[in-house]
Amino acid sequence: MAGLNHHRVAAPGFFRFAVLVLGIAGVYSLLIFHLFHLQIEQGTLYAIQADKQHLLAGELEPARGRIYFTDKNGNSVQAAISRSYPIVYAVPKKIEDAAKTAASLAPILDVEIKELEKQLGKKDDPYELLASRLSEDKIEAVDALNIKGIDTDRKDFRFYPLHELAAHILGYVGPVESGGEFIGRYGVEFYKESELKGRPGKVGGGKLVKPESGQDLALTIDRDIQAQAEKILKDLVATSKAQGGSVIVEEPATGKILALGNYPAFDPNRYWEFEVGRFLNPVSQAIYEPGSVFKVITIAAALDSGRIIPQTEFFDGGSLTIDGKTIKNWDLLSHGRITPVNILEKSINVGAALVEKELGHENFYQYLVKFGFDEVTGVELPEELAGNLKNLKAGRGRSINFATAAFGQGIAVTPLELISAVAAIANQGVLLRPQLIDQNQPEIVRQVISAEAAGAVTEMMVSALRKAEIGHIPRYRLAGKTGTAQVADLINGGYTGEVINTYVGFGPVKKPRFIILIKLDKPAGAPLAGQTVVPAFRELAQFILNYYNIPPDDL
Repeated sequence: MAGLNHHRVAAPGFFRFAVLVLGIAGVYSLLIFHLFHLQIEQGTLYAIQADKQHLLAGELEPARGRIYFTDKNGNSVQAAISRSYPIVYAVPKKIEDAAKTAASLAPILDVEIKELEKQLGKKDDPYELLASRLSEDKIEAVDALNIKGIDTDRKDFRFYPLHELAAHILGYVGPVESGGEFIGRYGVEFYKESELKGRPGKVGGGKLVKPESGQDLALTIDRDIQAQAEKILKDLVATSKAQGGSVIVEEPATGKILALGNYPAFDPNRYWEFEVGRFLNPVSQAIYEPGSVFKVITIAAALDSGRIIPQTEFFDGGSLTIDGKTIKNWDLLSHGRITPVNILEKSINVGAALVEKELGHENFYQYLVKFGFDEVTGVELPEELAGNLKNLKAGRGRSINFATAAFGQGIAVTPLELISAVAAIANQGVLLRPQLIDQNQPEIVRQVISAEAAGAVTEMMVSALRKAEIGHIPRYRLAGKTGTAQVADLINGGYTGEVINTYVGFGPVKKPRFIILIKLDKPAGAPLAGQTVVPAFRELAQFILNYYNIPPDDL
């Protein structure tokens, strides 16, 4: 009886113990299931959210490399840097009413309500950038609304301290259409994107790999020469009532570009306010018929070939008929017996055509190729164009095409190709690649003409500049040549009544420190280049002579 009673007493304790074990096992099962759900099923979502959180904090974004100009003393001048700006962002999953929030925010942010509502409606999204570079007044207005899920902060964006100065060189940094990433657009910002942007950080396996900052970039641009060149160009366009213009200053012995600008330009800090066409760089991304400045190339080629010498005489009867087409001089005069220097001094079209005939069509074409007019220069700018010599290519060109090309009509080149070719003459016949990146060493492309031929045509350019008088600076020997080209009619064929004025000059000629190209597009009244770009050249040349304190070479 006693043993039977013992079993009856112990039974309730056993059941209580069993229930306790089962309860604990159940709790552990629920915990394990929850951990599985968190780590496996929700892992991807949390990883995405973690990345967004790191992006929001700026932990994954590399610092973009800075871009510098210089001055004559070698001092660095900031041209493109990063600056902190106020932003407005949203955490859509916290927003209670997307439509109501959008209606309140849109007037402050100056955005469309529907687009804003679409951003705010992404319920699983922990971060959406709504607006950047806002004024402090707008930031205060957003904060005053005190809307759950809407907040303000600061974020680094590209800033250009010099504003419009050298805008076509720099380009700008703007957003990618599909997302919040910012990349370089146009100019050096685009061309050197991979070096400037750095390497983003990464999040993985619970670890944060820090980003690597982008490389800084030093350009050959002299800030003071750039500013003066752009000021002179802007004034020239305004006084001539022209459509626009370009200016380039280069160092002939190295190929370094000291200034490069166009007018009208744009402010890369406010790029969204300008039409897309404004961002294209006419210096390297547009070709044009250069006109009489090309006579320098024609005579240089003929001298180098040995087909003519400086004393060779031609007879100018005032006109020349070839292939049923008649060439006339710009002044409609006959100049009689002339030599190559007379052709440059008086800019004689018939004389240039006669020189080309003496040189020979195939030789002429091959020299243009050697001067680089059918290839890009290789400057560190994006999407550079090559010149158009198709009218002269073997089997296609007629004699009239070669005759007009001799004085710069019927072929097309970029301003950068043109200044590089004339710089080769200034540099004893050696063609260099123009460069914008200061770390690069001078790069010889090839010997185009002999030093003797280069010297001979340089002396002719000196005489041409002095005879014209407008570009002459007392006590300095400078060389130069004008060009007044008719603008082609691309719709009806032939030419319009409008012109493009060009001047290319360099000096001092014994050891040239600079070469300048100024181009003026469609000035009102179609004036000759001597009335527009030559005075502008003289002003800029005088500035550079003073700036570098270059001693006179013609005492």
